[in-house]
Parts: sequence; C-alpha cells; structure tokens
Amino acid sequence: MNRATIHAATAALLGMLVSAYSHALSLQDIVRDTVSSNPDVLIAGSERDSVRQQMEQARSGFFPQTDITLATGWEASDNPTTRAAGDGTRELSRDEAEISVRQLLYDGNGTLSEFRRQRARVNSRAYDTFSTAEVTALKAVEAYLDVINERKLVQLAADNLDSHQKTYDRIVKRGRRGVGSKADVQQALGRLALARTNLMAQENRQKDALAAFLSIVGYEPAGLEDPESRNHLLPADLDEALEMSLENHPRLKSAGADVEAANQQHAAARALFFPRIHLEIKGSDNDNLDGIRGSNNEAEVMLRGRYNLTGGKDVARRRETVHELDQAREARSRTRRQVIESIRLSWNAYETATSQLEYFRIHVDASSQALSAYRKQFTIGQRTLIDLLDQENEVFQANINYANGLNDLMFAEYRILAGTGRLLWALEVPLPEQADTLQ
Repeated sequence: MNRATIHAATAALLGMLVSAYSHALSLQDIVRDTVSSNPDVLIAGSERDSVRQQMEQARSGFFPQTDITLATGWEASDNPTTRAAGDGTRELSRDEAEISVRQLLYDGNGTLSEFRRQRARVNSRAYDTFSTAEVTALKAVEAYLDVINERKLVQLAADNLDSHQKTYDRIVKRGRRGVGSKADVQQALGRLALARTNLMAQENRQKDALAAFLSIVGYEPAGLEDPESRNHLLPADLDEALEMSLENHPRLKSAGADVEAANQQHAAARALFFPRIHLEIKGSDNDNLDGIRGSNNEAEVMLRGRYNLTGGKDVARRRETVHELDQAREARSRTRRQVIESIRLSWNAYETATSQLEYFRIHVDASSQALSAYRKQFTIGQRTLIDLLDQENEVFQANINYANGLNDLMFAEYRILAGTGRLLWALEVPLPEQADTLQ
C-alpha cells in the first residue's frame, strides 16, 4: 500500500468519525453509548460472567472425574522379597501407568444443591447488571437534561445582561440630557454588574454540567437534541407504579435470587449428613515394582461409599446456613421497602413538578407583560428606575424557574420509569447480554 493510499484511508476514517459525532445526538443515542461503555456497567457484567464460570465448575460435579498417571525412573528395593532371593538391595528401572475414573452416584443432593446455588448467584448478578444499567442510564439522562437546561439558563442570563445593558445605556443618555440623576446611573450600573456575575455563575454551572456528562457518558456533548416526553408510558397512578416496581425492579429480583442461593446453600449443608457413593473404575500397567521384575497389572470396578464424621462441624455449618438464609430474607425485605420508598418519592416529585410548572408559566407571562408596561410607564415618568430594574429581575427569575421546573418534570418522568425497571425499555435501548438470566 503506497503513501497516497494510506493518507486517503486515514482521511476517510477521520471523516467517518467526525460525521459520527457531528450529527445531532438524541437521548436514546447517549443512553445506548453509556450503557455499552460505562465502567460501572462493564464491571457488573464481568462479575456476572465470573459467577457463571463458578456455576460451570459446580456443574462438573455431575460428570466423571478422570485421573491419568504416568511415571518412569529408578528404584532401589530392600524388602523381604529381595532378601529371600539373596539379593539384599535390588536396583531396577520402574515404570507406572494408571488411569482411574470416578463417577458420583449419590451425595445427598449436595452437588445438585451447589449447582443450583451458583445458578441463583448468576441470576442475582444478572439482575445486578440490569439494575446498574438502569441506574447508569438514569444518570446519563440527568446529565443530558442538565446540559441542555444549563445552556438555556446561560442564554437567559445573557439575555438578562443584554436587557440591563440597554437599560443602563438608556439611563446614561437620559443623564446626559439632564433628565436623569446620578443616583439612577449608579443604580443601573450596580444592577448591570449583578447581571454580569449572574452570567458568570451560570456559565460555571454549565461547565459543571459538561464535566458530569463527560464523566458518565465518556465524551463531551455535541449537538444534543431536546428530549421527548415519555409521560404516555408512565403508570396511571401511584398504586400502579408501586405494583410495577414490585414486579419489575431488578434490585428486588436480585434480592430474591440471593434468597434462592441461600436456600440452596442450606440444602447443600444438609447433604453433609449423608454418605457419598461413587462408582470407581481403575486400571494400571506397571513394571518392576518394589524390586520384583516383570509386569504388575491391575483392573478394578468398585462401588465405594464414604461417610465423614466431623465431630459437630457439619451441624454447626448447617446452623450457619440457617442464619445466612434469614439474612438473605431480611435483605430482600429491606430492598422491598427501599424500592417502595424510592417510587413514592419519585411519584411525589413528578406530581409536584407537574403542579408547579403551570404556575411557573403564569409567572413568566404575567411578569413579562408587567415589564412591557413598566417600560412604557418609565418612559413617561410613571415608574421609577428601581421599579423597572426590579421587574427586569423578576422576569429573569421567572424564566429561570420555568426552565428548571420543565427540566425537573422531564427528569421526574424518567425517574419513575427507572423506578419501575422500565427506563431502558422506554428508550428502546437493549440491556447488556450479561443481564440475561438462567432458567
């Protein structure tokens, strides 16, 4: 490949990358990218994969265990056989070859219980991955909404500064014509300075929102689209929201899988009180063993039972698993309460934001109309400068409140979807494959 071809290929690749990030990104795009690349989600998925391999280790207990031994070397033997032959110490080259196969037939269902325990742990980690993906997606939604909202607030602060600048310029001109007073100029100048600091503070909050976005999503925001409301996917009321949460929330399902794992662990502990029975098949082909020249071959098929008496250890282990099962059940109860509390808080926030937004809009309309009237009245001397400046600040604050209220309402909707375990579903973003459970 010549240099021109390499440059052309590089340029094409860069063009594709630029094109990929130059178009507008929707909330769905951002959440999909976040779920597929965020370290928290990837860590949770790796933990699930790790436990899956522990389950495979437990599964191996159902299958025959085979041992193969090969050995060769030198041996010096001094035993009754060699002494009876008159040799005393006899030195020979010794060779060994042995194969043994061991199949578990019965162990009080201990192996089966351990396999089921590990399978329940896999499901628990799968639900953890589901939960982590939902939580991370909600963080991405919040960061996305905050970036868009902060940009709007920066624009409002800039418009407010421009309005104060125009008012200040008008007051200065009035003063030059001898209409205004120095006090008016100083008052307008002070409000202008405050408007500048408001813009600086808002720009700093915008930088904070961009930093949070970068931390969660992994790249800086560019060309973000205004998000769509998905309130048509919300439950009809709090009761339905609670029902959905208790049925779908992945954290609660994970706690349920932990209870199943603890239950199977208790069953495995009961198996310690039963014998272990194996079918054992062994064959060997040895030469020159123990100073005796020639082949020494054996073959056996045995049914062996073993019963281990541990002096109370197994009893204590079984009692331990009882307490661990109680802990898992109480942890599930605690998780259930937390899920209920979370969805109640989310629903309360949604209802409050919905109620407030209408009043924020009325405030914006009323204060804007009042400002228009104040400006006309100030021109003809029916309003003081303080009245006008106060009203300009009133309009600015009303617009800030409305923008924040709209943002709060939008986030409250997505928060409820996350609380019912349906955020990724609502955004049509697939779950990580590690969130798949086993039957």
